[in-house]
Amino acid sequence: MDRNTFTGLFLIMIVLAGSFYFFKPSEAEIKKEKERITADSIAKSSANNPAAPAPVAAAATASLIDSVALKGPFGTNINGTVQNTVLENERLKLTLTNKGGKILSVEVKGEKTYEGKPVILFDGKQNKFGLNLNIGGKLVSTNELYFTAVKSGSSISMRANYSGDKYVEYLYSLKPNSNNVDFNINLNGLNQVIQNNTISLNWEATLLEQEKSGKKEQEHSAPYYKYVNENPDHLDIAKDEKEELKEGKIEWISFKQHFFSAVLLPAVPFEKGDLEVKVSTQPGQVKWYGANLELPFNQLASQNYAMSFYFGTNKFSTLKAQGHGIEKQVDMGYWPLKYINRFVVLPVFNFLEGFNMSYGLIILILTILLKVAMSPLTYKSYISMAKMRILKPEMDVIKAKVGEDNPTLLQQEYLKLYKQVGVNPLGGCLPMLLQLPFVMAFFFFFPNLFELRGESFLWMKDLSTYDDFIKFGVDIPIIGNHLSLMCILMTISTLIYTYYNNQISGATGQMKYIGYIMPIVFLGVLNSYPSGLNYYYFLANMLTFAQQFLIKSMVDDEKIHRTLQENKAKPVEKTKKSGFSAKLENYMRQQQQAQTQKKKGN
Repeated sequence: MDRNTFTGLFLIMIVLAGSFYFFKPSEAEIKKEKERITADSIAKSSANNPAAPAPVAAAATASLIDSVALKGPFGTNINGTVQNTVLENERLKLTLTNKGGKILSVEVKGEKTYEGKPVILFDGKQNKFGLNLNIGGKLVSTNELYFTAVKSGSSISMRANYSGDKYVEYLYSLKPNSNNVDFNINLNGLNQVIQNNTISLNWEATLLEQEKSGKKEQEHSAPYYKYVNENPDHLDIAKDEKEELKEGKIEWISFKQHFFSAVLLPAVPFEKGDLEVKVSTQPGQVKWYGANLELPFNQLASQNYAMSFYFGTNKFSTLKAQGHGIEKQVDMGYWPLKYINRFVVLPVFNFLEGFNMSYGLIILILTILLKVAMSPLTYKSYISMAKMRILKPEMDVIKAKVGEDNPTLLQQEYLKLYKQVGVNPLGGCLPMLLQLPFVMAFFFFFPNLFELRGESFLWMKDLSTYDDFIKFGVDIPIIGNHLSLMCILMTISTLIYTYYNNQISGATGQMKYIGYIMPIVFLGVLNSYPSGLNYYYFLANMLTFAQQFLIKSMVDDEKIHRTLQENKAKPVEKTKKSGFSAKLENYMRQQQQAQTQKKKGN
């Protein structure tokens, strides 16, 4: 570049800079021009939309421009100071926060943790509840906004303004002496800004420990959900899991832990969503639950979503009163155990509960009633085992004659003897198998029975959990860090019952010792189970002793022996064999032929 060109460009720059400086508008002129542009914009909007609100003052309009255009959606609610508001009745104490406009914590009144502290279902900043809105291609979470709280009696309004008359409002209402919280979402004027016609509701909560054993509480805690016209289902109770809920419309979502639940019930079912659970490793925490639920957005100027919460106990009758099949989240076992518990055991338990007795006595009476109802089966089982015991000398003779090298032939000879004397070899097992569903039903009934929570009996402080009569201070494989006295008594009674049962049946060989192994195994399994369950099994064993002692005093072995010999002397009538008997004999005949051919081949 030569000197003349450089000089020319330099002079041009000086002229331009001077023009900007001497001819720029004043501050008053800039402000006046802004007001004119804003007024023109509002006038055009009013002309296109007759229902639009009348123009506001220029100063207020300038403020709205600063809020929305410069700060973004909900600009005036992005920053603020955290303020909490309490809403409570006789049963619940809710702490609501203006940060997110959500329920910060829930206390269930009248209930205590195992340590005697108030039951707090969830509490803290890690809990979330709010909407995710797509505004201008940007995802806005109401969890991050500061709402304005207005309390009126037993209701609280939380409002976050987008601009002007556009806002999101959460309305919470708590009825007297109720565990239910009415919840309404009001969206006003947001049809002009929300995109994609969908809104996502996000709910996250970390559940806090309430019971003696955090491990056991985890085993009984899971998020539940129910599709419309379907039975409730739940996620995995032992590990982390995430599931998409798209098989139908969602009737309700429940953040369930062992004895307490937080349930969200929409007036109109959710379209779809996803549910997630993570097992917590932090002290004092059970699990983390998360749900994202899709709400339909109909582009109405004013749109409302009505819902309700249930915060409270998992008492079966209380949940059933809520409707919607929520009580089915109480685990009563698999089919047919759950039907035995729901329609037989639970009604009897509730009937006995009406007499205001201690729960230890209720379990005792419940066990007696069950044993009396099952006494005909117990009697048949005893008689059948007595017959087998009386036949044992004759069976030993057959065994010595046939030998043990040909078990198929030996079994055939045994069956001939049974047929001659009129004994059913399965007669002692079938009555016991018919009683087994009731025994197994209680395995699910007592661990999930809220009524036992915090109830003491004898040395047992809480029938809903184990009694750590002996504490080790360290974890021992299978056993754990303690020994339950009631579990020990149950195990001893089972061993005695096994010995007594072997004497009745005349069991020998491996069968004689298998019965002694199982109680030892169950000692490790049931040591951490509720003392109420072990108490029931102990009572069942003791009552069985009493039943068999009574039956033994009524039964004459000599008379049974004479009857068997008389049957043996009678000619065997040819009767039509049952399908099972025919197949069994055919199978044994085939095995006998196979063994004979094998010996000939050798």
